[in-house]
Amino acid sequence: MTTVIGGVLSLASQLLAPAQKKSIELDTKSQILSAVMKMDKKKDDVLGMYDQRIKSFVVDYYGNLVTRDKKGNPVVPEDVNILKNSKLPREERLLPVFQYMSAEDTTKIEAYILPIYGNGLWNKIYGYVALEADLNTIKGVSFGHVQETPGLGARIADAEIQNRYKGKKIFDGDELVSVVMLKGEKKDPSLFGPHEVDGMSGATLTAKGVNAMLKDYLECYKGFIDKTKNQERS
Repeated sequence: MTTVIGGVLSLASQLLAPAQKKSIELDTKSQILSAVMKMDKKKDDVLGMYDQRIKSFVVDYYGNLVTRDKKGNPVVPEDVNILKNSKLPREERLLPVFQYMSAEDTTKIEAYILPIYGNGLWNKIYGYVALEADLNTIKGVSFGHVQETPGLGARIADAEIQNRYKGKKIFDGDELVSVVMLKGEKKDPSLFGPHEVDGMSGATLTAKGVNAMLKDYLECYKGFIDKTKNQERS
């Protein structure tokens, strides 16, 4: 009986594997696109839109293109395990870059979408930050969490919180300063500078986690940002 049940479960796993892989692909690509546009993966042609608008590659901490891993296998940006890489020293991480291309001119880059990963109050937080073509202005963000407190830290997944980041700057001159979510919630955009966003009432520790996550990963990508800007100037 045990052998029969084991065989049935193994067969079911094999049959379901393609559907599970497709579901993961749909969710990943939907999250990436959500940093630059409102997405509904139940209604929108996410995969078609992704193929049309996204070009992807992987860089290292110094901004160099990475095409193969240490074992010599081809590196696929969408398959890079961000959680696993977040545990490595910055200099050893694989860093995917997703270019969001213009619908009218597929050679024109409208935004760079970068994955980010960190720790919230109770568990992991993650997401994507999209930078305008100037690699300084935030076009949008998409945050998610594993287990933050409903109504408090979990609000990082709300559009109202994420919209606060639009138009903010990650550089002050040549210095990478990131964007900081402040303590407390004042709900008055005029009170915040170009590197600040309003906080979340009762969720100071989650906000600190978001700040650390953004700073950590933006610093990881600074080599790529600097190299890209230098190439554009030359």
